[in-house]
Amino acid sequence: MRKLSAAMRKEFLLLIRDKIGLAILFVMPMVLIFVMTLIQDTAFRTLNEEGIPLLVVNEDQDSLGFRIENGLKTSDLVAYHNEINGKKATRDELYEAVKKGKFLIGIVIPKGTTKTIQEEVKRLVDESLGEDVSNVQVTSTEIEMVIDPIASKSFVTSVTSQLREFISTVKTRIMFETFNAQIAEFIPDDLEVKQSEYSNKQAVTYKEVYASEISGELKPNAVQHNIPAWTIFAMFFIVLPLVSSIMKEKEEGSVFRFHTIPASYFLQINAKLIVFIVICLIQFCLMLLIGLVFLPMLGLPVLQLGNSYIGILIMALGCAMAATGFGVLVGSLAATLQQGAVLGSLLILVFSAIGGIWVPAYVMPSIMRTISELSPLKWAMDGFYGLFLRGEGFVDILPHFFKLALFFAVCLAIAVRVQSKKRIG
Repeated sequence: MRKLSAAMRKEFLLLIRDKIGLAILFVMPMVLIFVMTLIQDTAFRTLNEEGIPLLVVNEDQDSLGFRIENGLKTSDLVAYHNEINGKKATRDELYEAVKKGKFLIGIVIPKGTTKTIQEEVKRLVDESLGEDVSNVQVTSTEIEMVIDPIASKSFVTSVTSQLREFISTVKTRIMFETFNAQIAEFIPDDLEVKQSEYSNKQAVTYKEVYASEISGELKPNAVQHNIPAWTIFAMFFIVLPLVSSIMKEKEEGSVFRFHTIPASYFLQINAKLIVFIVICLIQFCLMLLIGLVFLPMLGLPVLQLGNSYIGILIMALGCAMAATGFGVLVGSLAATLQQGAVLGSLLILVFSAIGGIWVPAYVMPSIMRTISELSPLKWAMDGFYGLFLRGEGFVDILPHFFKLALFFAVCLAIAVRVQSKKRIG
């Protein structure tokens, strides 16, 4: 125990003397979290709170126009506007506003749109009742969607789907009214189908059911993504001070002097692992503190930790183990400090890129989602997503922890094997 304590003290002294390494471990992730969260917050708010900025010009001023306006006003998908500078927008002003990027989508409902639908429905009803409609001409009207070129195709598709729903609703209601009027001519008043009884009823409805307790209460936002993402990134970047520590021992000859004393190589490795795992856990706590205290001071959402503090601790420990094990492996493989720093940095950048740190893995192409499963950073992100957003508990995140623990064991086994060969050589 005394030998382990001495080795840990040596590792701690080496670490605190490395000012650049300490800056990488603590200052860099803080800066990344603040900058990336502030940058991404607007995008997340646009999707989750305010919706797509949309401008409507209702020239119809009838059933369909009002139905579209009322539907868009209550929609979570869009942020409804019909005015520019406090005045009702015109068609020309709408085109100009979308062109300048003030709105992603503009909708123009032409005059007479409702009348066109009424004519079409009347023709369908007359035809169904056996009347000759071959000479009846139905005019055509187009609702215009003016789209900013930067608007995502998925946004446009979503808005188009809502417009079709509104049109279908109005068309169905008008058809019901027309049929009701026609039928009323042939049946007694006491058998007449009353619109007030049925027009607002639907045989099939839907409801939203979330797959976990807190899903739906918590919406993905910049804080919920960036705190775990950049904390994991920072923990794995412990590879740099770890490689520096291993290289300094090689350059100064302390590793060879260590071989002359009656202590195993595992003692030296264990001392490094314990010290750097503790450092990773301190990093993790500081990053959580930023999400809980400092980011809300800037007007950003507070970090929601979910329901399992034990699960958070287990995932943090698994991530710290994987990060330190990887650092020891890189330090053992590298021949020089520069080689180790470059190799470690590049591998972490690759792991983070495919692991969903920069861009969430679920928005990646199918082939990249498959490749991302090879990244230990992805395993850690999945665990924290489960805890923070899906309401998962300790048992649910164990598979992610075991993956990280296995990665740690494999890295350590390879490092010991490589070090043993070098020692024999």
